[in-house]
Amino acid sequence: MSKHNLFLFFTHILVFMVPVNFAGLFSSPESGNEIGDNDAAMDAFINPHNPDLFAAEFANDDKGSTRRDLHTTCEATNVIDKCWRGKSDWAENRQALADCALGFATGTTGGKGGDIYVVTDPSDDDCENPKEGTLRFGVTRDRPLWITFEKDMVITLKHELVIANDKTIDGRGASVEIANGGGLSINKVNNVIIHGIHVHHIKVMDGGKIRSSETKASARSKSDGDAISVFGSTKVWIDHVTLDHGEDGLLDVTMKSTAVTISNCDFNHHNKVILLGADDSHTEDKNMLVTVAFNKFHEGCVQRLPRCRHGFFQVVNNDYDKWQMYAIGGSSNPTILSQGNRFMAADEKRLKQVTQRNNAAEEEWKNWKWKSENDIFLNGAYFVQSGGDIQPTPEQSAGLIAPSTTPVEVLTKDAGKLACIPGQPC
Repeated sequence: MSKHNLFLFFTHILVFMVPVNFAGLFSSPESGNEIGDNDAAMDAFINPHNPDLFAAEFANDDKGSTRRDLHTTCEATNVIDKCWRGKSDWAENRQALADCALGFATGTTGGKGGDIYVVTDPSDDDCENPKEGTLRFGVTRDRPLWITFEKDMVITLKHELVIANDKTIDGRGASVEIANGGGLSINKVNNVIIHGIHVHHIKVMDGGKIRSSETKASARSKSDGDAISVFGSTKVWIDHVTLDHGEDGLLDVTMKSTAVTISNCDFNHHNKVILLGADDSHTEDKNMLVTVAFNKFHEGCVQRLPRCRHGFFQVVNNDYDKWQMYAIGGSSNPTILSQGNRFMAADEKRLKQVTQRNNAAEEEWKNWKWKSENDIFLNGAYFVQSGGDIQPTPEQSAGLIAPSTTPVEVLTKDAGKLACIPGQPC
């Protein structure tokens, strides 16, 4: 063999040598120490109020798009995405997305059947009388609207954005961020879809005169600083949204809200992530039905993934990576069905337990129905079950998503805001 051929031989060997990484799979039967639901030390851990640090950590590429937001593959891997992704004509048939809601928000259609309203202006100068072309103008119309965006934009809301009935906010085809101002408020309305946007660094904003419909603008108090608040509302689907860095919660569902699905979302760098039921005294939330499916909870999420009160909750096929307090928690006798999730615990021994129960002695909470089925536990993670088998009512059964046996890492690989290009499969 010549020296030249010998060199080519060894070059090909080096090209095809790749490292192989094997992960262990095991669970621990021991009980962990309960940790308080409020831990001030965690605020410093996640540093939720510094946009400069956030921007430095996730640098933009030379075209200005945020790298961590980009999901450029078009292979649909879970049952919701398979309903609409992989089709090159999605931009001409945007409203077909409304047929894809599953879980307890099944039947949510948002602005389907209404006009397409295009946001052309990212400003938010007048919250009482918003100008046409702005997002605030679109969400306050008294008719179904499917809201899209003309171009990439960062919208900084002067006050919280109050969304009326029968609306879809569809960020596909543009890079849309709601950032550094008020959050989204779905308040005592019905039939809303939020899809394909990035909501981050939401702040507590002063109150003021804020329009909520074409005929009503009223004084509202200071906002809580939630990225998305669902209050007293029904039929709400939040899908493929990236949420991080807020002053209060990333997503709150409270005060008699029900028929809600949270799917394909990316949650990261935040303390109190998802709250389902605001207070133990709110017994009206006994009828709350919420699905949490195909989401990714990154390292940097501390607690409430979700935290539940009173109602019935399916947590299915989500990917959990190293929570810093607990993953799934609750009080006031919620029913929690955890199925096919992947729980990767942090290295600290005190952070191995997935679950946390609050405001009740063991004698009480041992009767709460918390069930784990086919969950995967890594690095010593474990789930403390209670209450025996869950027997759903017909209404609850009708809203359950069948757990997938596909690896969770595959099901959730495109969680968060997608980078969809018109004319190409998304």
